[in-house]
Amino acid sequence: MRVALFVTCVTDTLYPGTGRATVALLERLGVEVDFPAAQSCCGQPQFNTGYRREAEPLVRRHAEAFRGYDHVVTPSGSCAAMVRENHPRIAARSGDAALERAVAEVAPRTYELSEFLVDVLGVTDVGAYYPHTVTYHPTCHGMRTLGLGDRPRRLLENVRGLELVELPGADQCCGFGGTFAVKNAAVSAAMGADKARNVEGTGASAVCAVDNSCLMHIGGTLSRRGSAVRAVHLAEILAATEDGAGHGSGRSTRDGMGRNAR
Repeated sequence: MRVALFVTCVTDTLYPGTGRATVALLERLGVEVDFPAAQSCCGQPQFNTGYRREAEPLVRRHAEAFRGYDHVVTPSGSCAAMVRENHPRIAARSGDAALERAVAEVAPRTYELSEFLVDVLGVTDVGAYYPHTVTYHPTCHGMRTLGLGDRPRRLLENVRGLELVELPGADQCCGFGGTFAVKNAAVSAAMGADKARNVEGTGASAVCAVDNSCLMHIGGTLSRRGSAVRAVHLAEILAATEDGAGHGSGRSTRDGMGRNAR
């Protein structure tokens, strides 16, 4: 089984620890992971802002970079949704039959991490240990576009030492929304404040999600409020073990993954 990691630009640039945790987790489960160096942005910022033609070269680059793999795994619900839902639409409008064929090969084989673990590998207990109280925020793309359902929760429920607590208003958007946060900063900040208050109200020491973009927004809001609650990606929790192997948050690291991912 040939598996490639689509790390995403947010993770590569700001949260490389999540990418490393994803690789550590998958390799612990017996999966050999490749990192195609030609990968770049999936085009989601351009597409969501209305620059659909400008997103086309990125779609083409993505399809070429991940051609030939049995599965493409990404620690991002929003980027998985972009590839599966919107790359085929962009390819269809391009008028390029070769691009359509290339995208048709890659898009259906792209999985968000929890989907790959539960649906492809058939596991919900990955041998993780994380002795903290955690609340889970289901991100909009993961919940509404991919339909992740209870997959992330099932994985968290099987982590030893972890106490999972319910998040009030869990189905409400955190307010990030990519360029929405830039164009509608006041509304975005207000939504983020509502989410942060709900997170704090759970008494959890960490809030977990499948998207670093949402965690960046929630975590930043919590930090500005002086909260001790940490924003932690699902991959980092699942990679954590009792001996500390596989768990290293890269939230404050800026080294990226680049060509040295492995």
